[in-house]
Amino acid sequence: MIDALLNFDFMRYSFLCGMLIGVLAPLIGTFIVVRRLSLIADALSHVTLGGISFGMLAAKWLAPVAISPIWFGILFSVTGALLIERLRSVYKHYQELSIPIIMSLGIGLSVVFISLADGFNQDLFGYLFGSISAVTLADLLTIVAIFIIVVLFIFLLYKELFMLSFDEEYAQIIGVPKYLHVLFMLMVALVISASMRIVGILLVSSLITLPVASAMRFARGYKELMLWSVIFGEGSVILGLIFAFYLNISPGGVIVLLLIVILLCAILYQKKREQGGMLDEN
Repeated sequence: MIDALLNFDFMRYSFLCGMLIGVLAPLIGTFIVVRRLSLIADALSHVTLGGISFGMLAAKWLAPVAISPIWFGILFSVTGALLIERLRSVYKHYQELSIPIIMSLGIGLSVVFISLADGFNQDLFGYLFGSISAVTLADLLTIVAIFIIVVLFIFLLYKELFMLSFDEEYAQIIGVPKYLHVLFMLMVALVISASMRIVGILLVSSLITLPVASAMRFARGYKELMLWSVIFGEGSVILGLIFAFYLNISPGGVIVLLLIVILLCAILYQKKREQGGMLDEN
């Protein structure tokens, strides 16, 4: 493993990307889960898949135009985020409807574009479930840029995002600008686009929500929730990449299974702690 990291660029790119994503996805996930918008990650991931498949179709029809499918994925994901926010304002009393609508749109576009591009291939499989060998220097630079943008966004607007997550109506009353909703959705779209190379489009929502679900079992405050979520996400990504390398399989599935194990351990820990508390009272 160490020899591979020293001798192969793509291994270094993969691990650097994984370390950044292991921080980024759970970090934005804390705000998503608290706002009870966990399914947004699934909706935008399906829209991103539509962008990736469109990018591959464009590469087939317009071979001289060398545009990475990742950029189409980012474009579609950002557009999907804006559409969700728009539909939430249209269906004011049924805002959750915006998520399945956009998810359906993403699935429909994906099926059509994949069919026109002559079906699945190895590149698309890597986008779906993650790939160690497919990460390039351009991917790494894109992820670094997204990492900087999202972290600065959270750091500079932490108080506003905190209030928005726990009480959206109160946030509006005290003057939190409405455009912050849109900016937050754009950050979610960027994180999903950044994560798809390592975790895979179909599994990226797990890296956003599962570490937070584990951390919620014992975190005693919001900042502690963020810290433990990042620790669980980072640990699962690094271990997942190591296991995927030695087993020669896609890292996405391994990372998700590790997150499930962490979640089960967190649930068992909470139950034992509660049982211990009951015994102390008796």
